[in-house]
Amino acid sequence: MNRVYNFAAGPSMLPEEALEKAAAEMLSYGTSGMSVMEMSHRSKGYIEIFDHTVSLLRELMGISDDYEVLLLQGGATGQFAAVPMNLLKTKADYVDTGNFAHGALVEAQKYGAVNVVASSREDNYTYIPEIKPENVSKDADYFYITTNNTIFGTRYTSIPDTGSVPLVADMSSNILSEPFDVNKFGVIFAGNQKNIGPAGVVTVIVRKDLLGRARPDTPKIFDWQKMAEAGSMLNTPATYPIYMAGLCLEWLKKEGGVRVIYMRNQVKAKLLYDYLDESKLFKGTAKRECRSLMNVTFRTNDADTDAEFVKFATANGIANIKGHRLVGGMRASIYNAMPVAGVQKLIDVMKQFEAGKKL
Repeated sequence: MNRVYNFAAGPSMLPEEALEKAAAEMLSYGTSGMSVMEMSHRSKGYIEIFDHTVSLLRELMGISDDYEVLLLQGGATGQFAAVPMNLLKTKADYVDTGNFAHGALVEAQKYGAVNVVASSREDNYTYIPEIKPENVSKDADYFYITTNNTIFGTRYTSIPDTGSVPLVADMSSNILSEPFDVNKFGVIFAGNQKNIGPAGVVTVIVRKDLLGRARPDTPKIFDWQKMAEAGSMLNTPATYPIYMAGLCLEWLKKEGGVRVIYMRNQVKAKLLYDYLDESKLFKGTAKRECRSLMNVTFRTNDADTDAEFVKFATANGIANIKGHRLVGGMRASIYNAMPVAGVQKLIDVMKQFEAGKKL
């Protein structure tokens, strides 16, 4: 069976090279005589796999020894609670730029005061709002952003300068897609199922001076300090997804790393946005200055036509192009593993469909 181009928002398309290597090693990893899925997480062989994955993350993102890298469970959604449980004492600043950013601030409100610095919620999150200095709390425990809006297709084109206030970022849908200076952040976390590997792991990068601040009632699996002390193994980690993440990171390194993949991502996004800007049928939904490089949202002016196109695209090898229920229309998630050829194939299918409409 031929593989389709999978435009899902996550779990998403993985590098074929990584999948092929995993398939070859399924019954026996190296000379172990067993699958990675069968290995004890305490065994020497598995510890080497785990450490290799962390080492690749550090190398690809330029993560210094000032930061701990944790590979945990509970997804990014679990970190919506873990962040305030570890950092919130009196007040935190949040920018409301989408469904996940909003969910995070609602979760934080359970643990302390939340100041919503800026929001685009009333405009259906079609842009990243301006952060006005007078709305920022100089005494906040942390400042929280979501760097890419998976559902609505927007992203921060520049990272806010929060001074001495630790910047916390949910990078679930654009980590490793473009260069970020990790040193600008106190905490970065990301669900792995978009640009790192398969579902089941959340990567947490936390500056060491922010450890040890958890509230007393924090569950131990959400306490970053305790997890750091246990090497992310206070409980059994998601062993196989971590192994798969390592294979995907090996692929990214072989491709040239983050700077090279960023150039490729810009090419892919430009191809698709250029077509949307000239199309008479399809229109992008995010404001031009905030457009995501990872999640391209678009629609026609008719819901029935949208549904017709999704059906047409599926029949032509384009999978999971339907938009999120909160937005409708279509969404093309063009993460690192999506090749330029996949985006060009999507554009060709869109052109065929548009031509058939005889506009």
